[in-house]
Order: sequence, then C-alpha cells, then structure tokens
Amino acid sequence: MPIYSMTGFARVQVQVPVRDQEHLSYTLSVKSVNHRFLDVQLRLPSGLDALETELRKALKDNLVRGHVELTLFFDRADRAEQQKPSYNRELVAGYLAAFAAARDENGLLGEPDLNAILRLPGALQTDNRGDEDLTPLAESVQKEIVPLLLQLKTMRAREGEALEAILNATLDRLAEATDGVAVLRPEIEQRYQERLTQRLLAATGPDFNRQRVLEEVAVLVERSDIAEELARMKTHISHFRELLAAGGELGKKLDFLLQEMNREANTLLSKTGGVGGKGTRITELGLAMKAEIEKAREQIQNVE
Repeated sequence: MPIYSMTGFARVQVQVPVRDQEHLSYTLSVKSVNHRFLDVQLRLPSGLDALETELRKALKDNLVRGHVELTLFFDRADRAEQQKPSYNRELVAGYLAAFAAARDENGLLGEPDLNAILRLPGALQTDNRGDEDLTPLAESVQKEIVPLLLQLKTMRAREGEALEAILNATLDRLAEATDGVAVLRPEIEQRYQERLTQRLLAATGPDFNRQRVLEEVAVLVERSDIAEELARMKTHISHFRELLAAGGELGKKLDFLLQEMNREANTLLSKTGGVGGKGTRITELGLAMKAEIEKAREQIQNVE
C-alpha cells in the first residue's frame, strides 16, 4: 500500500448536453493540503445544493486526512446568445402610465427619462432559459467525482513516494549517528569509572562514609548506562521503516514514534553530558540525532 501525501490537485472539464443544440461546460476541481483531520470545503453554484451530500460522502469514502477544497464552476458555451438582455415590459409600461397620470393631474410639463426607468430594480433582466434545468449537470458531476478523486490520490501517492525517500534517508543518518554513539560507549564507561575512582578516593578520606560511597556509585552507574537508550532508538528506527514499507494511513503513528525517538535522544544527551574526552563527540552525535528527528517531523506533517 502506498504512502499518501496530503498535498494534491486534480481537475476535469466536461461538456453536458442539456437540450437540442445546447450544452453546459463545467470544470470540477479538487485540491488538498495538510490538516490534522479531514476538513472539506465545497464551492457549488446556486441551484446545485442537493449535490453537497453526495460529494461529501465521496470525499470521505476516498480520503482520510487533509484540508480539501472542491470547486464546481459551469458556464454555457453559447452564453452570449442564451443570455439576451431584455426589459420588463409590464414594469416599464406601468411606470410610463403613472408618469403620464401624475403629469396630467398636476398640469405639469415633461417627458419620462428612459435612463431613469431602466435603472429601476427589475427593469432590466436577462434571459436565462438554458439555466432552468441543471439535472443533467448534477448527474454528470456525480459520475465524474470518483474518477477525479482517483486522479487526486494518484498525485498524492507520487508525493508520498518522494516523502518516503526523504524519510528513509533521514532514518539512515539517524541510524548512523546511533551506531556512532554505540562505538564510543565503552570509552564513556571508562571515563565514568575514572571519575568514580576519584570520587571514591575523596569519599574514603579521613572521614569514611560508606553510605556516601554507595550513593555515589549508584548515581554514576545510572548516569553512565546508555545501552537502553541506544537499544530503544534502534528499535524505533526499525519500526519506523516497517511502517513506511507497509504504507497506508501513517501520519499520526509516525508522529508519535518520532516523539519517542526524541525522548531517547534527550535522555542520551543528559546521561553523557560533561564527561569530557570523546564524550564531546557523543554530544555532537546526539544533537545530530535530534536534528534528523526534527527534519522527519516536518516531513510527516504532510503524510496522510
């Protein structure tokens, strides 16, 4: 199963016959970007509100996460001919009659202003005979929505392949840093032993305190042991690779896993800080691990 990015775009343009020698041209487009959940926004022309339920269902059946905008725009190929401007004869005639009556009753002179008449609300109108029945358009959109979403998912899958390659390269660098720390671990233990010896000598001076010695040993042993952090980090890296190989809905799982990896890196740094010698190199590697983890977290924000 592929990994899907949440970024994608798809569009289809269709002509639909509506009556003899007439047709509608429409454009149906969908674009998506990253989002924590599936957030759907529809932009439909007036008169097609009944389509909303079907379109939302199709989106939910095919997509898991992302902010998705679906836009439907339509226009007549022969709109210039179909939309002929005309005037409301009844309204204009009524205005002229009222003007003449008022003029005669009051003994006034004057002629009506045609420009003023045509500016009256409803005086001018457009013949939209072709827009009356949108049923053929709605039926066509219902047929096109699933192929359109498949087109979107194909693009999101291509983006997902690129993300997978980036994440695997990040894991390679993270694994290399982890192995580098493992190589240096014996020397770090030696450095702790030396520090332990110095503290024991100081503790067993004239005022020997056995309890203090035991406390010092316990603290240093605990601080010096990074084996568990290294083992867990390697396990997390392996699990991350398995999830990438399996594909599917991964975004939230990978984000949680990276949080665990970051926690291990922080613990490793806290245990090896201030050791000296090659301990400085471990600090560098630990910081490099954290940097790679952060890069991965940025990338998976766009993984479905």
